[in-house]
Amino acid sequence: MILLKRTLQFFIICTLISLITLISLYYYVKPDIPSVQVLKDVQLQTPMQVFTKDGLLINQFGEKRRIPVTIDEIPQPLINAFLATEDNRFYDHVGIDPIGIVRSAIVLISTGEKKQGASTITMQLARNFFLTREKAYIRKVKEIFIALHIENILTKDEILELYLNKIELGNRAFGIGAAAQVYYGKELKDLTLAQMAMIAGLPKAPSALNPIRNPTRAKARRNVVLGRLLTENYITQEQYNEATNQPITAYFHGAEIDLYAPYISEMVRAEMVSRYGVDKAYNSGFKIFTSVESRVQKAAQTALVNNLHNYDMRHGFRGPVDVLWDPETQPALTQQQIIDKLKPVNELGDLNAAVVLRVSEKSADVILKNGQKTTLDWDNLKWARKYITRYRQSFAPKAATDILSPGMQIWLRKNQDDSYILSQIPEAASAIVSLDPQDGRIKAIVGGYSFEQSQYNRAVQAKRQVGSNIKPFIYSAALEKGYTLASILNDAPINQWDKSQGVAWRPKNSPAVYNGPIRIRRALAQSKNVISVRLLRGVGLQRTADHLLKFGFKNSDINRSESLALGSASITPLELARGMSSFANGGHLIEPYFISEIQDAYGNVLFKANPAIACDESATPVSNELMLNNSTDEIEQPRRCAPRVISKQNAFLIADALHSGIWGGGSWAHKTGWSGTGWRAQALERRDLSGKTGTTNDSVDTWFSGFNSKVMTSVWVGFDNPGNPLGRSTYNNNLDSNQISGAESGAKTAQPAWVEFMRAALEGTPEAPIEPPEGLVSIRIDLATGLLSHKNDYTSRFEYFEKGTAPTKYVLSQPNDIFEEDTKTEEELF
Repeated sequence: MILLKRTLQFFIICTLISLITLISLYYYVKPDIPSVQVLKDVQLQTPMQVFTKDGLLINQFGEKRRIPVTIDEIPQPLINAFLATEDNRFYDHVGIDPIGIVRSAIVLISTGEKKQGASTITMQLARNFFLTREKAYIRKVKEIFIALHIENILTKDEILELYLNKIELGNRAFGIGAAAQVYYGKELKDLTLAQMAMIAGLPKAPSALNPIRNPTRAKARRNVVLGRLLTENYITQEQYNEATNQPITAYFHGAEIDLYAPYISEMVRAEMVSRYGVDKAYNSGFKIFTSVESRVQKAAQTALVNNLHNYDMRHGFRGPVDVLWDPETQPALTQQQIIDKLKPVNELGDLNAAVVLRVSEKSADVILKNGQKTTLDWDNLKWARKYITRYRQSFAPKAATDILSPGMQIWLRKNQDDSYILSQIPEAASAIVSLDPQDGRIKAIVGGYSFEQSQYNRAVQAKRQVGSNIKPFIYSAALEKGYTLASILNDAPINQWDKSQGVAWRPKNSPAVYNGPIRIRRALAQSKNVISVRLLRGVGLQRTADHLLKFGFKNSDINRSESLALGSASITPLELARGMSSFANGGHLIEPYFISEIQDAYGNVLFKANPAIACDESATPVSNELMLNNSTDEIEQPRRCAPRVISKQNAFLIADALHSGIWGGGSWAHKTGWSGTGWRAQALERRDLSGKTGTTNDSVDTWFSGFNSKVMTSVWVGFDNPGNPLGRSTYNNNLDSNQISGAESGAKTAQPAWVEFMRAALEGTPEAPIEPPEGLVSIRIDLATGLLSHKNDYTSRFEYFEKGTAPTKYVLSQPNDIFEEDTKTEEELF
C-alpha cells in the first residue's frame, strides 16, 4: 500500500514537472511562434520577371528560382513520391509523428547513430520558414510547437502546398515547379515517374544528390524513392522496373528567356530596386511589363549589331584573336585539343569562336567551339583587307591565304543562309532609341553591342556631342524669331577673329561647298553649317540657348558659345530623341517611359503607366514619375497632356524641312534638283519620313534621327573614349556597293542602322505623315529669291508659312541661268 502510494505520488510529481516544463518551454518559444495572420499570408520568395509589352519574358532577377504551383496543379504521383519518402503518415498525424519519433529513438538507442529522421513535413515546413539552421535541441522544441501551431491553423493540403513550393532542391531551385524547369525544362504535368522520383529524392541533400553534379548518387537516391513508392503500393512492380531502368536525363535549364534584351531589363531592375529595395524587388514575384514591343526591340538589336559589323568590315581585318600553332614549325592540334582550347572562350552576341584547320586559294576550313566543321567561301572572306589605321586599309586580298592560315583562332558570324562569315568584335560603339512621339513610350532601346562586353548603357548614359542634329532646334528658334523657310541667307564662309583665343574662327560646311544665297529649307536639309551660325547670330546666343532648354535638355549641357550652332552640346540619345519628338507631335515635350505595368505575384495590378500625351486639352496635373500604388483595385487615371514647348506651326515647319532632308527638292530634269543629307532613307519608299544627319569634328560622333508622327528614332555611333575619330575607309572593290569609301559621317555610319531598323519597325504600317495644322498658308514662291512667284514651273514651288509671315512681293525678272546649280568652292567665293 505504501509502495502504491509512493508510486502514485511520484507519477503526480513527474506529471506536474512535465506540465510545468512544457508550459515553460511554450512560453519560452512563444515569441518565435508565428501568428495566424503570418501563417495565412506567407509570402514565397519569387524572382522578379521582366516582360515585353506583348508578354515575352526578357529577364528575371532574384537568387531563388521559384515557380509557385497550387495543390491541384501537382501530379498525384509526385505527391506520393514526397509522402512515401519524407512523411508517409502525413495525413494521419497532428504535426508531429509519435510513432516516427519512437522508431527513430529505438534506432538511435540500439545503434548509437541517427539513421532515421523523425521530422514530419509540417516540422520541415516550420524549420524552413520560421527557424534558423542552427543545430540545437531548443530549435527542435521550437520546431515541434510551431508544427503543432501550423496544423491548428492550416489544412493538410495547404501545408503540403506550402512545403512543395518552399523546399530547396538544388541549383537555386526552390519548390517543385522551379525544379522541374531547372532540371528538365518541363512543367510538372510533363514529368515522367523517374523524373518525379528524382526531384522527390533531393530534399535530403540538394547538393550531394544533385543529378547534374552527382548523377551516380542521384540515380541511387532516385531508386530509393521508387522503392518506397513500391513498398507503399503507390506503383506496381512493372512501373518500378521501367522507372529504375531510365537513364539520368537532367541537365541545367536556365530561365526560358523569350527575348534577350539586357539593356532595357537592367533599366527596369534599377528602377524597381530604387522603388522597393533589393530584397523586396528581387523576391516578391513582381511581373513588370515594359513598354518595348518584342518585334521592334529585336529589330533594333539586329540593326545595331549589323551596322557595327559593317563599319568594322569597311576598316579592315585586325587579325586573329590568337594563334594556337604555327603551321610552319609546329604540328596541328587534334580536334579535341582545339575544342578544349575554345571551351573557356566567352562568345559575345552572335559571334562564334573558331579555329582555322586548312586554307586553300579561295576558301578556308574551320572548326567551331561546338565541334562543328564548316568552310568559309570567298564571298565570306574577301572583305578582310588588312587594317592599318582607322584612316588606312591595305589592298583588297586576292586569295584566302592573304587573310588566314591554319592555327588561327578567329570569330565567325552566321549569315541568313546558315553559312558563316569571317568577323571580329567591333571596336566602335552604338546606341538606338525609338519612341512613340505622341506619349513617350519607349518602343525599343539598345545601349551597346553586347551587355556581356559592357553594361554601359550608351542610350541613356552617354552624353555625346550631337553635331548637326542640333540644327532643327536652332532653326526652330529662328522661326520663332520671325524667319521663314523661304528666308534667304548667304551660304558663304565665315572668318571671325577671336580676341580671347588669338585665332580666327572659321566654321566650314562639310563638305566645304557653298551655294551663295540659299533658302532656309534647303540649308537645313543640306545641313549647311555656316547658315546655322548665321541664324544663331540672328536670333541671339542667349535666346537660342533658352529655346533649346524648352526641349528638355539640361542647362549644363548647353554651352553658351557660337559653336552651339554646330552641335557642341553633349546630349544622350534618349534626351535627343525626346527633344526631336516635339517636331513629330505638334510641339509637345513628352516624358519617355519604359514600364507599362507592374503586377504582384498574384497578378494584381500595382501600377499602370499614365503618360502625358501630345494634346492641348486641360488635364489634371500629375507627376510624370512612376507611381507605384499598393491598391489592387483598378486605378482611374485622368487624361494628361504633355506641356507645349513650341507652336504646332513651328513644329510642322521644322518637320517639313526635315522631310526635304530625305527627299530633297528642285527639278533634276532642269538642273535645279538637290539632295538632302538623309537621302539614303529614300530606300524605305515612304513619303512620311523626316530626318537629320549629324557629324561632329573629325567624325568623332555620328548621328541620324528621323521620324513620322508615330515613331521617332535616334541612332548614335562612335567610340566610348570621347575624342577617338571613326576615321575613313578607302575604296575596296571586294565590298558591296553600299559599303562606300570616304570619311565616316552621320549619313554613312549611323543612318544605315536607322534605315534597317525603321524598315522592320514600320513594316505593315500605313504611312503616318505629319499633317499641316491650322494657322498655316501654302503659297507658291520663287526658288531663287524666296519671293512670291507667278510661275508654276521648275523655278517655283509651294511653301508653307505661318499666317502673317509670307512674303508680299513678287519676283520681277531674273537671268536665264539663275536656276542652274550655282555651286562654288570656298576659294571661288573669295
